[in-house]
Order: sequence, then C-alpha cells, then structure tokens
Amino acid sequence: MHDHVSPQDIPVVILCGGMGTRIREVSERLPKPLVDIGGRPVLWHIMKTYEAHGFRRFVLALGYKSDLIKRYFLDYRHLSSDFTLSLGDHQPAEFHGSAGDVDWEITFVETGLTTGTGARIRRVAQHLDAPRFALTYGDGVGSVDVTALLAAHEAGGTVGTLTGVHPGSRYGEMRVEGSKAVEFNEKPTNAEGWVNGGFFLFEREFVERYVPDETDVMLEQAPLQGLARDGELSVFGHEGFWQGMDTYRDWTELNSLWDSGEAPWKIWKD
Repeated sequence: MHDHVSPQDIPVVILCGGMGTRIREVSERLPKPLVDIGGRPVLWHIMKTYEAHGFRRFVLALGYKSDLIKRYFLDYRHLSSDFTLSLGDHQPAEFHGSAGDVDWEITFVETGLTTGTGARIRRVAQHLDAPRFALTYGDGVGSVDVTALLAAHEAGGTVGTLTGVHPGSRYGEMRVEGSKAVEFNEKPTNAEGWVNGGFFLFEREFVERYVPDETDVMLEQAPLQGLARDGELSVFGHEGFWQGMDTYRDWTELNSLWDSGEAPWKIWKD
C-alpha cells in the first residue's frame, strides 16, 4: 500500500509527440493533440478530465510540431478571454474577467521527433518531482474516474496501474487475474478482453527500474511487459466510455457526440 499523495501535487505526463499518420485528413497541419473536438483540442479535453479530479500540474512530452502546442497555450488567455486592445498606445491588452477558465501549471519538454513513448518518459524525468506521476496519451478521451484510479493505485501497492477498457479493437491487450496484469501484449489477439486505455499511475521509481535509456524504447513493450512479469502492474477496470482518436471516423464520432451535448467524457462543469 502506498502513502497518499494529493492530486494537485502529482504531475500528469501527457504524450504529445506522435505524428498521427492514421488521421492525416485532419492532422496534416496540426500535431494530433491539437486536433479539435467541438472547437477545443483533444489535449484540452484530456486536461479538463484530470482537472475535474483535482490535478493541475501537467508535463507535455512534445515532438511533432511542438511549436504549435506551445503557441496554443501561450495564446490561451487571448483565445479564451474577453479583452480590450488599444493599438495606438502600445499598452498590453486589458483582460475582462479571469485569465481563461483554468489554473494549470504546464511544463513543455522537447522529447524528440521519432522518440519512442518510453524514451519520452525518460526525457521528462527531471520534472517528475513527486513520489508518483500520472501518464496518458494525447489522443484518448474517456469518463475515467481518476480519483478512484488514484485510490486503487495507492491501495494496490504496485509500481504501476493502468486503466483497462473494452473497445472492440486494436490496442495493447492484457490477461488479467484479479487486479493484476499477468501478461501484456502489444498486438491484441482477443478483442473481447481488457485493452490498454492509458490513464496510468506510476511510482517514480518506474522510470529508472523499467524504462531503458534508449531512444526507441516503447512504453508498451519492455517497460509494461516487465511490470506485468514482475507482478507490478495493476489494472483499474473502466466499464464506461473511452475512445482513442486514431482515425477520421473516430474524430467525426467524437465531434458528433460533443455537438449533441451528450459527450460522455465531459465530467467537468462549464
């Protein structure tokens, strides 16, 4: 059993470096985490989910078109607030009301263009200054109860906990016994089982113990497979909504849900 750490002290690492080649129709000019759902980047939706559970510190592992992700947040106040601009006297903008709608501390880390997902974690390690850290992908949304996930991780006492989901599909699949993953396969064999939906919690020691310091190491290969082999990978089962935004079809489905006013992952208040 792990000691409790407050969500506001736990950094949330979001993997934002991929190219999104399978969703090229809408991500040719944008990094995948900036592809929008209802006018806001999918990355924003993920961060709002964590915020709803008390998390406020984010570490973005950047790669492809990182400049656009940085620019989005550098311009965030201007894009989300009412303000008056006096062009004649070179005064800064006068903002009306709060500085946007969030109170986030965001650390932007360049982790390389073609770096593996595991190596990206190694490259943000200096910013992981708490006993544990959360981690997720920059393209999957869900109605995940992150508060319950944190409690399950702390009670379970393992080095890592991931959120298992049930889409019919193509994500890293696990064989689960009780609350432990006893086998982790990058390529699924049985779409009926639990698959990796991200929304991880790791003890800080995970990085040095399980993630080799190599540029091409993928989180879903040696690190997670090693955790499962050692009995150190717990599974938090999420039976509710979860969807990765891998294809154009996924993108249109997520936008349709948002436009209907019934987006199941919207667990925050406006």
